[in-house]
Amino acid sequence: MKGHPIIYSAAELRWLKANRKLPISEYAQEFCRKFCRDVAAKNLHALRKRNGWRTGRTGCFEKGLIPHNKGKPHPAGRSPGAAKNHFRKGNLPHNTNYLGHERVSKDGYVEISVDETNPHTGFERRYVLKHRWLWEKANGPVPAGYALKCKGDRANTDPSNWELVSRALLPRLSGRYGRGYDEAPNELKPTILAVTKLEYRVRESRTDRSETHEWSQRICSGDPK
Repeated sequence: MKGHPIIYSAAELRWLKANRKLPISEYAQEFCRKFCRDVAAKNLHALRKRNGWRTGRTGCFEKGLIPHNKGKPHPAGRSPGAAKNHFRKGNLPHNTNYLGHERVSKDGYVEISVDETNPHTGFERRYVLKHRWLWEKANGPVPAGYALKCKGDRANTDPSNWELVSRALLPRLSGRYGRGYDEAPNELKPTILAVTKLEYRVRESRTDRSETHEWSQRICSGDPK
């Protein structure tokens, strides 16, 4: 059962509002001494919150502030056995990602940490797609307008498992109305890719013939444009 509400006089409220920026322990101590009251710090803290009296403190460690225990040795007697779990100078945590560390993305692609500056963070290493990194080492940069598609398991990063294809093929392979290439069994992917490339070449050939015929008709009609 809750107790009775604490009643404050107008003079007390004026003092509490004027001195609201004091740390809560000092705030309560000074108030009780000045007005001969016995009010707990938690009650005064709640009063400040109810009235929206800002203290100017966020609870965060502001930039430039120095921790109170900076440079102080750990009190060995306070926590027996804790010292044996401290990191020794030069030690690194077990989850440190070294150069060459690999991980798998949520899409199933293998990523590797390489010796290149991360353009977003400025860190000395960054993660790249391992299959593309290895392919470019063997064949040079992927040309503009092209992409790499795996012939089988995307976890296989060997360059022989990846084929350079035009980006115009991608919607036909795995787009909304594509052939479901990415979800297809690995043994069917080479066949799907070959059929899609053939269809694309036939379509491009028809487009070229159509444009050539249209250009010929213009020439014959005396319109060189």
